[in-house]
Amino acid sequence: MPVTGEDRNMEFGDLLKVIGEFGRFQKLLVFLLCIPNFLTPFHMFGQVFIVTDVPHHCNTSWIRNLNLNLTEEQELNLTIPRRPDGSLEECRMVTPVQEIQSIQPNSTEKCQDGWIYPAEVLPTLLTEFNLVCERKNLNDISQSILMAGVLAGALVFGPLSDRTGSRNMILLTLLLMGSFGVGAAFAPNLYVYIALRFIVGSSFAGISISMAALCSEWVGASYRPLAMIITHCCNALGQMVLAGLAYGIRDWRLYQIVGSAPALCLFFYIWVLPSSARWLLMRGKAEEAKKMIRRAAAINHRSVSEEMLNKLVPEKKAKAGNVLDLFRKAHLRKLVLIMAWVWFVDSLVYYGVSLHVEDFGLDIYTTQLVFGAIEIPARASCIFLLQWMGRKKCQASWLLLAGVICLIIPAIPKTFPVIVTVLAVIGKASLGASFSTTYVFSAEVFPTVVRQTSLGLCSMSARIGGILAPLVGLLDEIHPAIPMVLLGSTALVGGILCFFLPETRDRDLQDDTTKAPSSQ
Repeated sequence: MPVTGEDRNMEFGDLLKVIGEFGRFQKLLVFLLCIPNFLTPFHMFGQVFIVTDVPHHCNTSWIRNLNLNLTEEQELNLTIPRRPDGSLEECRMVTPVQEIQSIQPNSTEKCQDGWIYPAEVLPTLLTEFNLVCERKNLNDISQSILMAGVLAGALVFGPLSDRTGSRNMILLTLLLMGSFGVGAAFAPNLYVYIALRFIVGSSFAGISISMAALCSEWVGASYRPLAMIITHCCNALGQMVLAGLAYGIRDWRLYQIVGSAPALCLFFYIWVLPSSARWLLMRGKAEEAKKMIRRAAAINHRSVSEEMLNKLVPEKKAKAGNVLDLFRKAHLRKLVLIMAWVWFVDSLVYYGVSLHVEDFGLDIYTTQLVFGAIEIPARASCIFLLQWMGRKKCQASWLLLAGVICLIIPAIPKTFPVIVTVLAVIGKASLGASFSTTYVFSAEVFPTVVRQTSLGLCSMSARIGGILAPLVGLLDEIHPAIPMVLLGSTALVGGILCFFLPETRDRDLQDDTTKAPSSQ
């Protein structure tokens, strides 16, 4: 006797259609997930504004031991060399002597007793920890260590989220981000600051992974791209607010507190953030899952019968694949290598441009404000462009546009900062849209049995790109054009490789690895 719809088991995806795939409950959930996404730019990009360059010169108080009764200006003229334009050298000083007659202006050396900064400048990370001259590179290195924390967090918090649930992991990582972010404001030296920021970076990874999982497990399949892009737009909104916050608070320690403390204010999530009913079912907690489903149905003004709930079973999953499975078959090998490069390029170029807003010639606060503002329409456009153009053409177009712009920027003279900034803004917008496209495209292009493994590898590739992004700026010591040329070239290669990927628009997800999907 055939099994009818009345007596067969019901899967969670079918139940979502009954209680609502994107009703008030899901919209409230997306709103709650938008708040942490709004806060993360304060940590990811904030250091750009607390290490702004200020005039400085070597501390040459040694000359006062000669008891010459000189004015400050006379001391500087005797002890600090001048540049061709007449300004003071920032990293060299005249070699100290015991007598005034022994001073040789041409005999210079590196600063030995620290640096002097303008008295009217509020404390910054640069002035307190002397991130100038030969210590200047420590700024970019510390940003790379933050990104290394993101990689470590992905490796630790990803599997931990599967065990404890997305909700619990979001609560834990918000606590870590807020407490260690505030703690960084009281760091006594640069190395403690870097260590605390490493933990903040790891918590950022835990938040992003858990929020994506919780959102996808409650929102219907057809609405997932919309829900994901909305949270991405809130991240862009946070970048806009970052510009105002950094402009209004110049004291770096106060900025750390104000930028981090709001995460601690989200303690009320303990009562309002829902658990994943899918995860509860998979962990054998059926009664808790049913309670969450009833709550979701009630908020959506839908009803769900006890009979339906009793028929609810965990979704059957095929045996998961492993890394070796990805490289045994040629079509899977091609997919994972190209998508890993796309994730790497997205992260490398996105953060490479974002972390160097001071290089584009205009006021960094205005540039950051525009950077954030332009991302909102760019990311939002993906909602209909992905359906109109398809995933492959969108992904390729965004990367090719970003690559071309990065290659053009070094050719524009520095005397045209507005043109450079406009180009950088367009490039940043295309990179933001590319990131949003990548999340949707990657979830569709891999077969179910190797999807999590593939996304894990792609995510690791992106984290490596994030680690390298701050270091790319160090190459400008060789030639100022090298960083942007390198970023542009990698983006162009990524855009070209996208044409070798299959199109996934309007196609069902592939579950097994038996055949290669069509590239049309």
